[in-house]
Amino acid sequence: MSFVAVDHLVVAAATLDEGAAWCERTLGVSPDAGGRHALFGTHNRVLNIASASHPQAYLEVIAIDPEAPPPARARWFGLDEIDLSSGPRLIHWVGRSPMLDMHRWGLINVGEAPGDPVAASRPAPQGLLQWQILVREDGRLPHAGALPTLIQWQGTHPTAAMPARGVALQALVVNHLPLRVREVLRLRGVEAVDDAGPVLRARLRTPLGDVTLESST
Repeated sequence: MSFVAVDHLVVAAATLDEGAAWCERTLGVSPDAGGRHALFGTHNRVLNIASASHPQAYLEVIAIDPEAPPPARARWFGLDEIDLSSGPRLIHWVGRSPMLDMHRWGLINVGEAPGDPVAASRPAPQGLLQWQILVREDGRLPHAGALPTLIQWQGTHPTAAMPARGVALQALVVNHLPLRVREVLRLRGVEAVDDAGPVLRARLRTPLGDVTLESST
């Protein structure tokens, strides 16, 4: 059975400018330009956080695009409902699957509702980025964001064009993820725990030293 690896961390912000300022203040670098997601009415900026243990990992700062028309469906990552009044924060992680359909059915078979596969894309300097991603109809994140949104890239991975910025993901700890889910996904490079801590803890090496990002729940 195939493994699921860390693809990217999701930091939500009320605006991309706020997200970029948070990134520079917290990690010591400004994120690179991303793009727009027409299907969900969002846009992003991105930062390469790849490391030896987490190749092709990146951080995504995402916000609702004020210039986009309201989407015909709920926005992904719970962005329609999330409270960002306290500023940008880590809310979720996305897992890279080489066999999206197999992992989706595996989750369904253990009682989860990971969502349906959605074809998405955005323009990038290296050409059109294309992927399949599981998104629930209501846009919500099961298990308070511990259950990863699964993605399968088609062609070039976005980190191929992201410069190294001196930030590297050292560890990701995921809290309260059911054992049956762990058995289906066979998470690679992720520590699954059951303790009193936050749902997500990500430790990164940065120009400012080691930084730990935590979700608020």
